[in-house]
Amino acid sequence: MTASTLDGRALLRHFLATLAYRAGKTLQGAPASYADHDTGGGWTPLKILTHMGTLIEWTLAKASADPAWKAGAPGTWDEEVVRFHGALAKLDAFLVSDADFQIEVNRLLQGPLADAMTHVGQLAMLRRMVGAPIAGENYLKAEIVAGRVGAEQAYPG
Repeated sequence: MTASTLDGRALLRHFLATLAYRAGKTLQGAPASYADHDTGGGWTPLKILTHMGTLIEWTLAKASADPAWKAGAPGTWDEEVVRFHGALAKLDAFLVSDADFQIEVNRLLQGPLADAMTHVGQLAMLRRMVGAPIAGENYLKAEIVAGRVGAEQAYPG
């Protein structure tokens, strides 16, 4: 399949799988102190992860005509990891359905989805700051599959 043959839904599904893959590297195996590590700005990894889950939930809401922003207080690290991947799964399910989009695909990509990917970089940087960097990888060779949005990913050995 070439770039010209990818439709908006297929492109978003691949983006979600990429987001799950890259975020998963920053979430798995983090030391206990990581979730609450504060560099002085108040945005701990736990707060960033909570925001990422909210962004994905909001993306689904915008796509399906329920544009409510529902931010909440963070749960535990493990709860927020589950929430994030669960939100990705719900959005992916919407994308494989025949439900009509209520907003342009490009707006979802340029807004909440790009924001979520930016936060993955922040989480990776914070991992390095707590002395637990993630392994480098050539993401062009990563095994990223549309629909694989859970915590279980095919990371190189």
